[in-house]
Amino acid sequence: MRTIVVGGGVVGLSLAYGLLKAGQPVLVLDGSDGDFRASRGNFGLVWVQGKGADFPPYARWTRTSAKLWSGFAKELEELTNLKLSYENKGGVEYCFSAQEMKERKAELSALRDKLDGDYPFEMLSAEQLKKKIPQIGPKVYGASYCPEDSHVNPLSLLRALSQAVRMLGGDIRTNIRVMEIIPGENQAELITENSERFVADRLVLAAGLGAQALGPQLGFKALVRPQQGQVLITEKMPHFLDHPSGTLRQVNEGGVQIGASKAEVGLNDHEDVLTTASLAAHAADVFPMLANAQIVRSWAALRVMSPDGYPIYQRSDKHHYAWFVTCHSGITLAAAHCELLPRWIMSKNDAPDLSPFSEARF
Repeated sequence: MRTIVVGGGVVGLSLAYGLLKAGQPVLVLDGSDGDFRASRGNFGLVWVQGKGADFPPYARWTRTSAKLWSGFAKELEELTNLKLSYENKGGVEYCFSAQEMKERKAELSALRDKLDGDYPFEMLSAEQLKKKIPQIGPKVYGASYCPEDSHVNPLSLLRALSQAVRMLGGDIRTNIRVMEIIPGENQAELITENSERFVADRLVLAAGLGAQALGPQLGFKALVRPQQGQVLITEKMPHFLDHPSGTLRQVNEGGVQIGASKAEVGLNDHEDVLTTASLAAHAADVFPMLANAQIVRSWAALRVMSPDGYPIYQRSDKHHYAWFVTCHSGITLAAAHCELLPRWIMSKNDAPDLSPFSEARF
C-alpha cells in the first residue's frame, strides 16, 4: 500500500521518514521553489515554554516531541552524515518590567497546574540571568527559563530529512503542483498542473497553505491562513549565547537571528522597514552590543495557522484513506511527527490520541 504525501516541507518529510521506517512505501509530491515555504523561513526553535497555555493537550504534545528530539537528531545525523547543530541547553523569555515578570510567572504557573505540576520552569532575576547570559543589557528586568527548550539549524534539518527519505527508498518528486484530487472508493487520483496523474492508496495532505484549495476536495474544512513573520540575521560574532529565546538565538555559523514579528497581511512575504527597525531595536534592548552589529540578511515568510493556532490532525470522514496534517510548529513537532504520527496513520494500537486536534473543534 503506497502512501502519497502531498507537501515536502518539514512536516511532510518528517511523516514520510517515519512511515518509511515503519516499512511503508512513500511518494512525496513537492511544489516549486516559488511556493510559500515556511520550512525555509522559520526560526529553528524546538520550543516548549508557554506553548498550550490555554490548550493543555498541545502543551503535552509539544513536550512529548521535545523529549524525542535528541534521539531523533542523533539518528538523522548518523544516517545522513549531516550535522543538524541541535542544542538543548534550555531557553529564556526576556521580561522588561516587574509587571511582565508577574504576568509571565502567572501564565506558566497556571499551565503547570493544568499539567498536574509536571512543567519545569523558573523565574530568573536580572542578576540570576546574568550568570547564564552576562551580555544582557540594563533594560532586561529578568526572564523565565525552561530547561526543555532547544534549537536546531532548520535548513540542515530539511536537507537531512530529504536525504533520509531517499536513503530509505522513498521517492520525492519536486516541481509538482497538485491541482485536483479525485476521490474514489478506495483510492484517490491526483492530477497535477502538468496533467500528470498519481494514484494513492493512502493520502496525507501536508501541503501547508496549499491545503486551502485541496482539503475540501477530500472533505476537510482545511481552515488554514497565512501569518507573516520577519527575520533578521547579523554578521558572524564570537559565540556568546547558549540559550535561545522566542526572539533571539545565535546560530551555529555565529550570526544572531532576530525575529518573532506577527502580521496578518495575507499572502504577502515582503519585508517592511518599520518591522525590521522594531526587531533590531528589541535586539539592542536585550543585548546593547548588537546595536553596532551589521545585518547581513533578512527575510519574511508565512506561517501556516489554524483558527486557534494549534495543529490539525484529521482523518477524512468521507474518504477513509485520506488524512490532513498541518501545524505552525513543524520544527518542534518534527520528532513526534516522525516517531508517533505514522502509528496514527496506520491505526496502530499504540497510536497517540489526537482527537483533541481534530477539525471538530472548529
